[in-house]
Amino acid sequence: MFRHSTRSFIVGLCALAVAAPASPVMAGGPPQPAPHTAGRALNAQTLADVTAAMKGEAFAYAAYSLFAAEADRQGLPAVARLFRSTAETELTEHLREAATLAGLVGTDAANLRQAISGETYEHQVMYRRFAEQARADGDLEAAKLFTEIAADEGRHRDAFRTALAAVTTGRGSVPAPPKADVVAVPAGLPKVKAARTKANLDTALHGEALAHAKYMLFAAQARQTGNAALARLWEGTAKVELQEHLAGEAVLAGLVRTTRENLRTAITGEHDEATTVYPGFAKRAAVVGDTAAPRFFRDTAADEAKHAAAFQKALDQLH
Repeated sequence: MFRHSTRSFIVGLCALAVAAPASPVMAGGPPQPAPHTAGRALNAQTLADVTAAMKGEAFAYAAYSLFAAEADRQGLPAVARLFRSTAETELTEHLREAATLAGLVGTDAANLRQAISGETYEHQVMYRRFAEQARADGDLEAAKLFTEIAADEGRHRDAFRTALAAVTTGRGSVPAPPKADVVAVPAGLPKVKAARTKANLDTALHGEALAHAKYMLFAAQARQTGNAALARLWEGTAKVELQEHLAGEAVLAGLVRTTRENLRTAITGEHDEATTVYPGFAKRAAVVGDTAAPRFFRDTAADEAKHAAAFQKALDQLH
C-alpha cells in the first residue's frame, strides 16, 4: 500500500476517527462485513495506527485500480492483472482485517451515525476549508471541485439522516441511492501548483478511498440484516466517493502516470510499508500489550514485501 504524509494521517483521523465510505462489488462476490471485535478495546495509539492502515489499504485499492486501467490503455494486460489482484488483496484482506481489529462495523444505526458524523465534517469543515485555501493559492479548478464535493457530502449526510430515522423509528423509507457521475482518470501531470493544495488533495484522496471501502462494509452489514434498501444507499454513495470524488481529485493530483512510473510508485510504497511503517506499528502495539494487532501488522508487512517484489519483476520485464 502507499504511505501518505503524517499530516494526512492526522487530518484523516480527526475527520473520520473511525468513519468513512466504500466501493463497488469486487471480484469473487460481494464483501462480507467486518466482524465486531471481542475483548478489550485497542490502545489509543494502536487504534490510530490501525486506522492509518485502513486508509492506506483503501487508497492502495483505489490507486491500483486506476493504474490497472492505465496499463490496459497501454496494452499491458499482465501488468493490469497484477495491479487488480493486488488491489483486491489490499481491500478484501488487509483492510477488512484492520476493520475487524478496529471494530469498525456496528449496527445499521451505528454505521449511519458514524457516516453522518464524517459527512458533516467534510461538508461543513474540511472541503470548505480546502476550497478557500485553493482559491487563495490560485488553484481555481481545485477550489471548484472541493466546493462541489462539499455540497455532495451535505446531500449524503441528509440521506443518511433520513435513513437513520427510518431504521430507528420504522417510519418513512430509506432514500434511493445517488448516481455517480463517473470521471475518467487518464495519465497526466498535476493540474495544481500550490504545495498546500497538493497536500489537501492527498488528504482528500485518502479520505474518499476509506469512505468507499467503509461504506461497502456497511452495505454488506445492511444486507446481512435484511435491509436491501439501505445496502443500496451505501453502495451508491460508495460509488460516488470512488468513481466521482476520488477520480476527480486524482485527475487534479496527477495520480496516474505511465505504467512504468506507476510501478515505481507502487514499489516505493509497498517497500516502505513492508520495512518501516508496519514493523513500526507492530512494535508499538506489542509494547502496549495489544496482541492481535502486532500479528496483523507483521503479516501485512510480509504481504507488502511480496507485492513490492512482484511489481519490481513486472517493471523489469518492461525494459
